[in-house]
Parts: sequence; structure tokens; C-alpha cells
Amino acid sequence: MLVVLPILIPVATAAVSLLLWRSPRAQRVLGVIGAAGLLASSVALLICVSTKGIQTAQMGGWIAPYGITLVADLLGAIMVVLAGVTGLAVVVYSLVSIDPGREKFGYYPLTHVLLMGVCGAFLTGDLFNLYVWFEVMLMASFVLLALGGERPQLEGAIKYVTINLISSAVFLAGVGLTYGVTGTLNMADLALRLPHVRPDGLVTVLAMLFLVAFGVKAAIFPLFFWLPASYHTPPVAVSAIFAGLLTKVGVYALIRVFTLLFVADIAFTHRLILVLAAGTMLTGVLGAAAQNEFRRILSFHIVSQIGYMVLGLGLFTPFALAGSIFYIMHHIIVKTNLFLVSGVVQRLRGSLELKKLGGLADDAPLLGVLFAVPALSLAGVPPLSGFFAKLMLIIAGLEEGQYAVVAVALFVGLLTLFSMTKIWNEAFWKPRPTAAGEMPADSRPERGLIWMTAPIVVLAVMTLLIGLAGMPIFALAERAAGQLLDRNEYIQAVLPVEYIESLQGAAQ
Repeated sequence: MLVVLPILIPVATAAVSLLLWRSPRAQRVLGVIGAAGLLASSVALLICVSTKGIQTAQMGGWIAPYGITLVADLLGAIMVVLAGVTGLAVVVYSLVSIDPGREKFGYYPLTHVLLMGVCGAFLTGDLFNLYVWFEVMLMASFVLLALGGERPQLEGAIKYVTINLISSAVFLAGVGLTYGVTGTLNMADLALRLPHVRPDGLVTVLAMLFLVAFGVKAAIFPLFFWLPASYHTPPVAVSAIFAGLLTKVGVYALIRVFTLLFVADIAFTHRLILVLAAGTMLTGVLGAAAQNEFRRILSFHIVSQIGYMVLGLGLFTPFALAGSIFYIMHHIIVKTNLFLVSGVVQRLRGSLELKKLGGLADDAPLLGVLFAVPALSLAGVPPLSGFFAKLMLIIAGLEEGQYAVVAVALFVGLLTLFSMTKIWNEAFWKPRPTAAGEMPADSRPERGLIWMTAPIVVLAVMTLLIGLAGMPIFALAERAAGQLLDRNEYIQAVLPVEYIESLQGAAQ
């Protein structure tokens, strides 16, 4: 039952919210309750998986591989918890930051549909259902991106949906070809069948299809250009949940299929992923360095940081994968928080153009501290969470002799610090602008700021705790990485013993 709750709670919240269409106040209250319920259920699921092992649920009583299977291993459970943290933080923040017009047209139900799709993708044990959950996310995210109908939003939404529909078409083609070759789409079943597909090169072709499909979703090089063109256009709360979760679903899918399914030609597939990781880090940070708008800088840094997450997969060692998982945990919290901080800046100054900002260190010193914590963590400054996440990946790269990639990772860290320093200097340190049109758009910007600041404070404290007392998080990441590399544990948790033995006997 715990495996199903992270999907049932958001869909139930969305459905009841739709019934309360004429009562925005009730939708707000229900949105917070639903997000809190998702977080509570996801924490309970993680505790259960951590103590009792991989949990599964067979929908409709049909045993795997014939029915729809939900699977929660440590990685999936960790990702669902992070979805719960992000969802609750953004929904609380939205109580003040989202305007009545967007509330009237279904902002809260759409947010919970998005959370349902995200959790479904993290928990599904079937490739076709992974495609279905991706489409649920795409539909909800497209409407959230366009909600409000402003010109920049529509322009960004068109780019976003066009590229993601192409990705979905490639994904569906890969699913169809995989089924045609193996006769199954259950991932545990595929893990047993794919090694026996002939010719061997066919499996590598399938791997490349999924690399392209998930690469677009994750915004890796050279498939990332849609992200910085769209993520800065919607309201800040929408940008924050997109930045925290959506690309991480693509990263999760890459880690899942390239640890469970496509491991027969590691010398080619994972070396290619390593090269793409370096390109993603470099192009993302160079794009960020050239920007002069708060959210555009953060959007390009999403791309850059995705490279670090994929780096551990390309290295494909237990320590490197643990580093990737640790990095994902750190980054979801930090990047969500930075976008939330940008919303408070916009509320106080009426703009996010760096040249129109300034004086916030004097006017809002607490906000300066709350920006500095995630910003320095993103850059990898010790003793914050980003430092230890990057250190793990750099050590793993040095152990594997990948000195060029390590050099790129270190260089990107320096440029990230430069970008964060540029935001600090322009928004917080320089004198406050006084020219007409550069003052706050809200005549009472302090109204409701406590609801916007509260989740920022909580996420900043989490960032500090991960850095200063992160050994339990590190140990959890190591266990999750070990579970990914031990494919038999996943297979045996999903498939009946008799079925596994019959397949192994047929193969012999």
C-alpha cells in the first residue's frame, strides 16, 4: 500500500480540488494538506524500503511481468521523498506568490497532477508506463507553463512542448522496438532478456534511442536548448518546481535504464555518457556566465549541474553512482531554493534584470543570507552540501583516471562561483536603484513575505544539514548505488522465483 500512496494522494488531491473549483481558499488549504500527505507517505515509504528491502505492488493482482508493477527501491524512494519536499515547499510558497487568475484556472490541481506524474515515473517498473507518466508530466507542465497566457510564457511553452513531444516520439519508438525484440516491457524481465538478444549491436541501438529520449528530458548536451528558453517565463513557483523536479526525472530514467538494462556494452554507452556529461557541464555554465537576468542564469545552471549528475553514471563505479545520487539530493533542494529566492527578489524590486536590482543586502539582510547558502552550495564551497557532492564525483573520476573530465568539473565549479558572485554583487551589494520604473511593482512588498520566506528557510537549513551532518545521507546514497549495481536484488523483488528459473533454464 505504501508504494501506491505517493501516486494516490496527489491524484485524489487534484480531483477534490477540481470539485472545489469555485473556492480558491479551499483549493489552497487542500493543496497544502495534499502536499504534506505526499511528503509523509514518501518518508514512510523510504523508511520501509530502507529497513525491509525493495517494495513492490502488482496492480489488479496480475503478477509480474504480465501486469502493471510498481517498484520502490532506495533510489526510487529517495526521489519520491525529494518530490514531496519540493512539492510542499512550492505549494506553501504559492499561497502568496500565485495570482487569483491562475488559481481560478486550476493552478493547484495541475501542480498535484504534475506531482502524481513525477512520483509515478519514479515508482513504475515498466517501460511503457514510464512513457505514460512522462506524458502526464508533459501535459501538466505544459499547462502550468502557459497558464496566464503572457507572450513570453506562450513562446517558452511552444518551444518546451515541441521538443518534448519529439522526445516522446523517440521514447515511444524505443519502447515499441524493445517490445518487438523481447516481447516484454517489464524492466526486471528486460534485465533478464536483453543479454540474450542477438545481434548484440541491436541492444546498443535501443540504448541510443533511450539515451536521446531521456537526454532531452534531462537537458543534457547537445539537447538542452529548450530549457533556458522556457524555464524563466512562468511564475517563479512554477519555475521552482520545474527546476527542482522535471529534469531530475530524465536523469533518474537514464540512471535506471543504464544500470538495470543497458550494461552489455559499457565501454561504448557509458563512455559516451561521460563525454556528454562533460559537454553538459561546460556549455551550461558558459551560457550562465553570459546572462544578466536572475532566472536565466539559474536556468543555464540547471543544465550545467545535470552534467555532474550524469558524470557518476558515465564513470559507472559504486562510489561514482553514490556521488550522483548525493548530488541529485543536494541539487533538488538547492536549485528549488534559489528559484524561490528569486521570487522574493522580484517581489521586493519588481524585476529580475540584474541591472535593475541592488541594495538588498541593506534592505533585506536575511534574504542575503538565504541566497548565500544555496548559491555557495551550488558552487561547491565547503562545508555546504554541494562541496561534498562534487568531491565524491571528483574522487571517483580521479580513481578511474578520467583527468580531463575532472578538470572540466573543477573549471565549471569556478565559473559557477563567478555566476553566483555576479548575482550577489548586482542584486545585493551594489546600491539600490532609484530611477523611475525600477522600484518595486508591489506597493506593499512585505505583505505575505513570511509565507514565501518560510520554505526558503527550511530548504536552506536542509542544505546546511546535508553539508554539516551528511554522513547518514552519504550512507544512504552508497546503499542506493549498491542496490543499483546489484541487479539481481531488483529482479528477484519483482519477478516470481519460478519465472526467473524458467527464463534461466530456457537461456541455457
